[in-house]
Formats: sequence, C-alpha cells, structure tokens
Amino acid sequence: MCYRITNFVLFFIVLLTMCSKGDSPTGPKKNTPGIPEPEGWTLDWNDEFNGTSLDNSKWEYEVNGRGGGNNELQYYTDRPENLFIKDSMLVIQALKENYTGPDGARNYTSARIRTLNKGDWKYGRFDIRAKLPYGQGIWPAFWMLPSDGVYGGWAASGEIDIMELLGQEPQKVYGTLHYGGQYPQNTHTGTSYSLKTGNFAQDFHLFTLEWEEGEIRWYVDGQHYQTQTQWYTTNGKFPAPFNQRFHLLLNLAIGGNWPGSPDKSTIFPQQIVVDYVRVFKKSE
Repeated sequence: MCYRITNFVLFFIVLLTMCSKGDSPTGPKKNTPGIPEPEGWTLDWNDEFNGTSLDNSKWEYEVNGRGGGNNELQYYTDRPENLFIKDSMLVIQALKENYTGPDGARNYTSARIRTLNKGDWKYGRFDIRAKLPYGQGIWPAFWMLPSDGVYGGWAASGEIDIMELLGQEPQKVYGTLHYGGQYPQNTHTGTSYSLKTGNFAQDFHLFTLEWEEGEIRWYVDGQHYQTQTQWYTTNGKFPAPFNQRFHLLLNLAIGGNWPGSPDKSTIFPQQIVVDYVRVFKKSE
C-alpha cells in the first residue's frame, strides 16, 4: 500500500511540474523559443516556416485575378506551384503560364497571403528577412492594410508599405505611407533605400518597420533610412489613420501601373524567398 501511495504522489508531483511549465496540451500555443528580441521589444507573433505547408492558423490566401487595383497582370492562386515551403523557407513563385479562373484568363500566376483576423496589430515592430526577385515588371511587396477600415475606404484608413521593389531596379527598395481621403482624394509619402553594392536578389536582407503612436520608422539590415511623423485622414484626428489595427500582406505582383509589364528580358519563374516573419510589441 505504501509503495502504491508513494508512486501516486510522485506521479502527481511530476504532473504538476509539467503543467506549471506550460506543457499542458490545453495550454496556450507558444512561439518558437530562442528567437532574439531587439532591445526594447518583446516577441508577439512569428512564423519561421518550419512546417511542410503554409500555416493556416496564421495566414490565408487571397485568390483572384482582379489586378490589385493597379492593372496587375497575374492571377493569384492557392496552388503549390505558386506558394510552397522548402528548407524552412516560404517561397512565393511567379510563373509565366496561361491560367483561367473565375476572374478570367491571365498569362501569369503568383500568390498573395495575409494575416487578416489571424494577426492584427496596433503598433509594433515587424521584421521580414527575405531574398527578392528581379526583372522588368516584377513587383514584390511586404505591406499592411487596415483590419477594420474605421476611417473609410482606401486610402482614408491608411496603408503601410514596409518594402516594395521594382524588379528593373533590383538594388532599391521603397517604404511608403498612403493616407488622406478615399480614392482619388488620397496621397502618399515615402522614400527609398539603395544598396551600395549588389542587389536584393543576390542575398537575404532584413526589412524592418517600427510603428509607434505618431511615428513610423523604416530599416534595411538595421540601417535606419526613414522616419515619418506627419500624415492625416479626412475622417479623424492625428494620429489617425495609423492608430488602428493593421494586418500583414506578402505578395509578388507582375506588371501594373508602377513597374510596367514584363518584357523579353524578364526571366521566369521569379521568387520571393522568406526566411521568417516576426512581430514584436514594445516592452513594458
């Protein structure tokens, strides 16, 4: 009897110890341990792409051929040909092919994903480490849109572009804010950052946005290149519209008003390769 009681007590103590460490199967899901946190910031959300497919608890596909409001030429799909995980990296791949979907026929396919209602933030630090594509008409973007549209349609509720690149200028990236009134009464402000040598297709680079109340900052590889503190919306007081929840988007567009169409020099397939996406909140 004493032997059985002793074993039961030991089992109960071990069980309590496991639960106290957060190992209970009903406990909260933990982010990947061991991720370095920048000074003054605490990890809030991340995707290291360590699985075999896109994590649907964090991302959703946007499937359409509507041109993104920019006369883009691609059809965004949810096919593994256009988005897949390889070697713990997210790959968004643009192909030159004939493809027909509910929105009609297109000559290019690609992918666009977002965190809407799965990852939404008011302020924070956003880190994306990636290798970018290149070529005439190639347009990768890491950006943010309002999750709730409190101040009205685009761009009265704002848009934050963490990184955009025109493939014909593979050494240069852009950081931009869109705001003001609803289109066409909108405006935008921003600037660019250029590498001193090489281009963004040759190696991985870290693209960072730090967003606090009344101030938004852009970095490449830890180099600060822009701060914005002035913006507005016709439907609210400063710091509106950038005082509401926004979500992340990653996409690879082909063609459109800004980059222009691909030409004979453009090589396909083209890829965005993402090592990780990490979101930090300000430490208290």
